[in-house]
Order: sequence, then C-alpha cells, then structure tokens
Amino acid sequence: MSAPHHPQDPQAANGPRRPGEYALALLGHAAPADDPADASPHSFPDGGTWRTEIPSVEGPEALQAVLEESERLAVPVHRISQGSGIWMLTDAEITEMVQAAAERDIELCLFTGPRGTWDIGAATRTLSGGGGLRARGHDQVAGCVEDALRATALGVRCLLVADEGVLWLLHGLRQQGVLPSDTTFKVSALVGPVNPAAYGVWERLGADSINIPSDLTLQQITEIRRTSRAPIDFYVEAPDDLGGFVRMYDAAELIRRGAPIYLKFGLSKAPAIYPYGRHLRDVTLATALERVRRGRLVLDLLGRLGADGGLSPLGARLPGPLNRFPLDPTDAVLSFTPERI
Repeated sequence: MSAPHHPQDPQAANGPRRPGEYALALLGHAAPADDPADASPHSFPDGGTWRTEIPSVEGPEALQAVLEESERLAVPVHRISQGSGIWMLTDAEITEMVQAAAERDIELCLFTGPRGTWDIGAATRTLSGGGGLRARGHDQVAGCVEDALRATALGVRCLLVADEGVLWLLHGLRQQGVLPSDTTFKVSALVGPVNPAAYGVWERLGADSINIPSDLTLQQITEIRRTSRAPIDFYVEAPDDLGGFVRMYDAAELIRRGAPIYLKFGLSKAPAIYPYGRHLRDVTLATALERVRRGRLVLDLLGRLGADGGLSPLGARLPGPLNRFPLDPTDAVLSFTPERI
C-alpha cells in the first residue's frame, strides 16, 4: 500500500525524490544531486535492499496484536524481535510465538540469556554503565548458550546477542552443527559498533545482522558499507534509552546508503518494559500497536517520495555469504571449559 505521489510535483513520476524537492527548487534552494559513490553496492540474496522489523514484542499476546495490526494497516513485516530474553518465556509461550510467526512467514528473533544489567555487579549502575548488556563471567555465558540451545530446539531460528564472546561461541556451535545451520545471530543495539573496523569484527565473529546506533550520520553509514556487506539493523525511531531519535525523513537515504538494511520501527517516549511480565501488559500491548503504526508512517513517507522500491519478498530472512574469522576447535574460548576461560 504505497502512498500517492504529490500531484503538484511534475518530477514525481521520474523516480525517487527528496523531501520538498520541487517546491524548494522553485525558490532556488534545490539540494545538490546525490553522489553515486554514496550508494551501497550491496543487497540481500533475494535482490531486495531493505526489510522491516517490529522490535520489543514481548510475548504471544503482544505478537498476536502486532500480527493483527500489521495486517490491518498493511505493514509488511520480515522480522519480529523480543528484548526481555528467552529465559523469561515458558516453552509453551515460545512454541506459540514460533507457530504464529511461521504462519505469516515472519522471522522470530529472541534475546539470549542473562546479561550484566540484571546482574549483581554494581558497575552497570554507574554513569559509565560498566560492561552493560554483556555476559558477566562463565555462568552468564553458559546461560546464554543454554538459552540458545533451548530456543532453537523449540524452532526459533534467530537469536539476539549482546556479547561478542557469546556470539563467537554460538557461531562455533552453529559451525559444528550443535545449533541448526540456518540459525542467524543479530547483534543488539546496546552494543552496536560505531565505526567500519568494529563493524567488520562483529561480522567476522558470526553476526548475520548488526544494530548500529541511530545517531550515526549518513556519511558514517556509507563508511561502514565500504568495508562490509553484513545487513544493518537500524532504529528509524529509537527508544529513549538509545537516544529517542526520530529519523523518518532519513529512511530513503538510509536504504540508499545502508542496503542491505532492516528498518526497525521503534518508539520513543515509551516506558521501559524489559523484563516483561503481566504487570506491564497494558503498556506493552499499546506500544506494540504504536510501533506498527510508526511503521505505516515510514512506509507512507517512502511511498510519497517514490523511494519504496527494493523491499525484500516477505518471508526472506537469510543474509547471504559473509566474512568470518576461521574457527579452530582447539581454541581455548571455543573449548569453553571453566578451567580454560
């Protein structure tokens, strides 16, 4: 459901345009032409340049609400993600979510295990944030691995990861066949890289899509794309704990420079809901519905600008070939015994 082009714009039928382009040109304020060198040369394996994601969908009831609202508003959804963690869901809840997502051919992504922000360590309460969401010590790493094993056994094929060590171990388990080979790993926005070198490290550790902070400039996104083709996850509207940025008018340029990219429809000025429980039911359902509506706003904007082409087919989920560090099964980290860590 694309929004119509503005009838007063005689260039509307000639391809994508910038916001206010025709009117500003009449007054001598036209923007310079796009630099072709800024455009990403990459795409998803299906040929698409962008996909969509609804984040913070915290259980079966919220998932059902998102599915119904996305159908009502004609919002195509490729991925739905959850933030509270696999360990906060029962087997029955995970199974229900897997089945509901599969019926719509949507990828379901669940967050792995315990992390530092919910640990007894005091550093995460300081202004520096300490290690943040990373897994503290052997036990938290083991909990994340246990979550991954449990979730994939129940049919989940996308895992959200917030620790580079956990990612490397899960990638090793995927390579060894302990985790299904089609499992994908998505890097959390709260540990996302901010430069091309760091982005490449996360890719090589096993990431299949990587959240980058929503305050990166368009030029910085272009710099990342010159060194890596790993899919970007990007909050077009970021939650308050990620800055609360609203970058809807950048959506077309984010696709042009950042492809392949997941546009994530987050929500600012919303209460924190992690870890979710029934005591947060009303706000969780209300914010889930509003995230879908925010998605509709972005899609309408892209349609008005003639920039809504290149959407991946619904059901597409794999990232294509990516660069990885070589795996050595004798490596002390991959052997993962307390005596060797």
